[in-house]
Amino acid sequence: MYFRMLRMYKIVMPDGRQGAPERIFDFPPFWGHGRTSNYIKEPFMAVKDGNTVRVHYTGTFSDGEVFDSSREREPLEFTIGDGSLIPGFEDALLGHNAGDRFTVNIPADEAYGEHLEELLMEVPVSEVPEDIKPEVGMMLQIATDDGDMEVQIVEVNDKVVVLDANHPLAGEDLTFDIEVIDVK
Repeated sequence: MYFRMLRMYKIVMPDGRQGAPERIFDFPPFWGHGRTSNYIKEPFMAVKDGNTVRVHYTGTFSDGEVFDSSREREPLEFTIGDGSLIPGFEDALLGHNAGDRFTVNIPADEAYGEHLEELLMEVPVSEVPEDIKPEVGMMLQIATDDGDMEVQIVEVNDKVVVLDANHPLAGEDLTFDIEVIDVK
């Protein structure tokens, strides 16, 4: 008997729409029942560690408020496993394919971590440089023994300015609507 390797492909229609993966058996032509398609363009590939992936996403808080979206700009491109994104986002992509669109809920501990009280710092107003008028919500960069650190002013009173070194999304459960554009 004569058989060729079974391969998976994604289907790309003439108008650019992508169809579901299809298994193609390539039989010798003399059997008279080989299967071909003019629309088969590229191999089907599921996201795995080490792949470069391009996605569009919209991130929302649990109340539905949007905090970020790539829909009005270029898709986000990154390599799975390089640590450039929150773990829950990367993990959610594993096994998905180009053309997939899905929603994932990511708990705070798989996103930007829990909000840690030990990352709140009180700085006497007298130590704030004169050219800075502290306001709640203002972002600052401070020098520490471990290097520069981004902080947000969360409280101002007559005696102290309270700085928060947590990521602004720490302690938040996040929801992402993700569309996988490309997998390489």
